[in-house]
Amino acid sequence: MKILIHTCCGPCAVLFTKHFAAQNPDYEPHLLWFNPNIHPLTEYRNRQQAAHAFAQAAELPIIGADSDYGLRHFLQHVHTLDKGARCEYCYHSRLAFAAEQAVAAGLAAFTTTLLASPYQNFELIQRIGGDLARQHGLTFISPDFRANYRNGLAHAREMGLYMQKYCGCIFSEEERYR
Repeated sequence: MKILIHTCCGPCAVLFTKHFAAQNPDYEPHLLWFNPNIHPLTEYRNRQQAAHAFAQAAELPIIGADSDYGLRHFLQHVHTLDKGARCEYCYHSRLAFAAEQAVAAGLAAFTTTLLASPYQNFELIQRIGGDLARQHGLTFISPDFRANYRNGLAHAREMGLYMQKYCGCIFSEEERYR
C-alpha cells in the first residue's frame, strides 16, 4: 500500500513509520514536508533538515524537503484567532495540502505524523483528515501511536535527529518559554 505521510518533524516521523511498518509490512511510505506554521526560520530549517535526514537514513522518498517557508501566509490566517481555531486552521491547511499531494502522486491514502504526539488534538486531526479524504476520494489512516511517543523520541535521539521543544508556531513558542 502506498501512503503519503505528512511529516511534522524527524522524531515523530521515526515513531510513526516504525510503528506503522510493524502493523503494515506491505506499505510504501512517501513522506511530505509542509509546515508553514513553524517559527522562527531557524527552527523551521532545523526541523526540515531532521525530516530530510530521517528520510535519507530510512531510504524513504520525501516530497517538499526543499519547499519555501510560507510563514507570512500562515500568519495572515491565524493572527487574530484563539488557540483552538489556530490549531484547527493549522491542521486543516497542512492536511489539505497533503491530500492534494496524495492525489497528484496517485496515492490512495494519506496520514500525518501529528497523530503520534500526545500534545496534538488527536480527535480534531482525525475529523479533519477524514473530511478531506472524503472530499478527495482518499483514505485517511489515523493510527494512535501516542502511547509510544517517548520511545520514538529516544530512537530519534539515538539517530542524532534535532529535537524541538514546542509545537512549532510562534504562539506555541511563546507558551513554551513563558
